[in-house]
Amino acid sequence: MKIAVLGANGKAGSLITQEALSKNYEVTAIVRDKSKLNNSKVDVIEKDVFDLSYNDLKPFDVIVDALGFWNNLELHSKSTKHLLELLDNQPNRIIFVGGAGSLYVNPEHTVQLSDTPDFPDDYKPVAKAMGEAFELIKKANSVNWTYLSPAPMFNADGKRTGSYQLGKDEVIVNSQGEPAISYADYAIALVDEIENKKFPQQRFTAVSG
Repeated sequence: MKIAVLGANGKAGSLITQEALSKNYEVTAIVRDKSKLNNSKVDVIEKDVFDLSYNDLKPFDVIVDALGFWNNLELHSKSTKHLLELLDNQPNRIIFVGGAGSLYVNPEHTVQLSDTPDFPDDYKPVAKAMGEAFELIKKANSVNWTYLSPAPMFNADGKRTGSYQLGKDEVIVNSQGEPAISYADYAIALVDEIENKKFPQQRFTAVSG
C-alpha cells in the first residue's frame, strides 16, 4: 500500500510516518522543505500543500493530512478545502489528524469540549479553526475521508504503550480514568485504521490503553 504523509516533518506526522514504515507500507513524505525531514527511508515530494494537484496524490492509496498551521489558523480550513476539492469523486482515501475540541462531552451531542468552562483560553482559537475545518470535511460526501480526534490530553512526549481504546464523537477515558493519549499511540491508532478501514466518512477518537 502506498501512503503519503502531508506534514511528515511535524511531531505527529513524523511518528505516523515511522509507524507506517514499521508496517512495511510504501511511504512518501510531502513537505515544504525537505531539509527539515529527518527520515531518509521515505521518498519525498517537496511542495506546498496549495501547489499540489490531483496528479501528485493520484499514486497513493491513502493520504494522511498531518499539517499544522499554528501561526496562521485560517489555513486549516483553506488547506482542508483544497485537499477535499482535489479528492472529490476520487478513489484515494484521506485521513485527517484532527483536533479534540470538537469532541462532545454529553451523549446528546449538544456541548463540545471547547465550549466547556475548563477549556483553556489559549487553545480556543486553534480549536475553533480546526472545528471549522472539520465542518467542511463532514459535508464532503463524495470524498473518502476519515478524521481522528486525539484525546484532550495529547502528549507529544508520552510513552508508546502499544495499546489504545477507541471511541467515536465523544470524549472517552482510559483505564486510569484519564482522557489522554501519547503521540506515539495516536500514530499506532491511525496506521491501524489505514489497514482496518473501520471508520469510512466518520470521525473517531482514541485514548492510550
